[in-house]
Amino acid sequence: MSKLNKTLVKRFFAGALSIAMLVGALTGCGVSTSSNGSDVKAEQTEATTQDESTNTDAATVASAEGKTEIEFWYSGGKTAVGVVQGIIDDFNASQDNYYVTAVTQGDYDETYQKLQAGIAGDVAPDVALLEVEAARNLSDKDLLTDLQSYIDADSDFDRDDYLDVYFDQGTDGDKVYAFPAYGSTQVMYYNREVFEKAGVTPDDIATWQDLADVSKKIKDEGIATYGWEPMWDEDNLIDMSFSNGAKLISDDGKTVLINSDEWVEVWESIRTWIHDDEIMAVHSGGQGWEYWYDTMDDAVDGTAGGYTGSSGDQADLDFSVVGAMEQPAWDDDSESAPTARAKQLVSVANSSDEEKQGAFEFIKFFTNPENQAKWSLETGYVSVRASSQEDADYKAYSEEHPEILVPLTQSQHASIRPIDPTGGEIYDALSVAADKVELEGVSAKEALDEAAETAQAALDKVNE
Repeated sequence: MSKLNKTLVKRFFAGALSIAMLVGALTGCGVSTSSNGSDVKAEQTEATTQDESTNTDAATVASAEGKTEIEFWYSGGKTAVGVVQGIIDDFNASQDNYYVTAVTQGDYDETYQKLQAGIAGDVAPDVALLEVEAARNLSDKDLLTDLQSYIDADSDFDRDDYLDVYFDQGTDGDKVYAFPAYGSTQVMYYNREVFEKAGVTPDDIATWQDLADVSKKIKDEGIATYGWEPMWDEDNLIDMSFSNGAKLISDDGKTVLINSDEWVEVWESIRTWIHDDEIMAVHSGGQGWEYWYDTMDDAVDGTAGGYTGSSGDQADLDFSVVGAMEQPAWDDDSESAPTARAKQLVSVANSSDEEKQGAFEFIKFFTNPENQAKWSLETGYVSVRASSQEDADYKAYSEEHPEILVPLTQSQHASIRPIDPTGGEIYDALSVAADKVELEGVSAKEALDEAAETAQAALDKVNE
């Protein structure tokens, strides 16, 4: 089959999958994998449709003539798509061996589902952008290329410049099955005027207890309605728990630990601050990301002293009004350890050797310091390369807006969000418990005991 015919088959297949998935969704038969809300908010607010990218026109064919075509499947909002296409165009112009074409998907779940079907039908793309869990699942089935041999053969490859917290999420022993495309970690955004009126600075907040004291001061002095607003979901609470030394499961993988004292202490404190002291609040529900933007708006207009949100929020914030700071430690005896999550670029194993080499070259290009700086500046997400700070545009922007450095510096001491061996049931149980604690005021001990019982049953099935 010629390269052009192969591409046409792939794109026809992808289009057919879109129709099939739409029919499945309408009939209630869709399959979904859970995504972290903080990571996908900005990317999916204005998600593109695949129909925009599935046609092979004469110009594309002419441009790709004589080159090995590398097909790339990914999802993103309009801003992200524009940045990605710019990187693709630069890559195509930078060398004469490969030509990358992109097919956008509705979201990460859709990319993963279509990729599995494409692999089964031998019409998969060569490169895809996936969630950590999806990439790990495919790697465990030996469906992804081990990129370690390509790294070993590349004398210019600088592993030490990649942030460990992001790169290590795509490794398994000596195997490298994914590269981090970009990172995300939840940081703190505070209203400058509110903090000034309260006479506090970020340096005064070394622990969550310090933040509670500041929140009480803001509330009691009538400076704002609430001192702080955690974002609605389990993610804030998980980060805080890890900063208190909590663990998801035991080292032997047999026991769920989400109702240990470390978890209960954190979650009960949040319940108290929201429901008893009323110094914090949580927005929930609404259409789509309405709750997220309501939370952001409260910090911007001074209804709240600040909020905990995604690094990707930086693209929507006015830093003359708000500032940014890292998440604090839980208490004086602990260290800050919020999670950091990567979105991952993978090479599909059933591509040809030539396509795999091209996939590696594109992945390396996408994650070079300059492109990572460009990505971070345009989207607000975190560069996975330490030396991006030396990029001229990034350096100039960060000198004027040091807030962009906060997610990057936090990532350098962040923890990797543990893989849920049940396929998401432990995190689902935590999500239910978070709603009970934050929205209903149920005691943390009761909510987490129930969550642990549900999660343990799921883990026991996996370990049978």
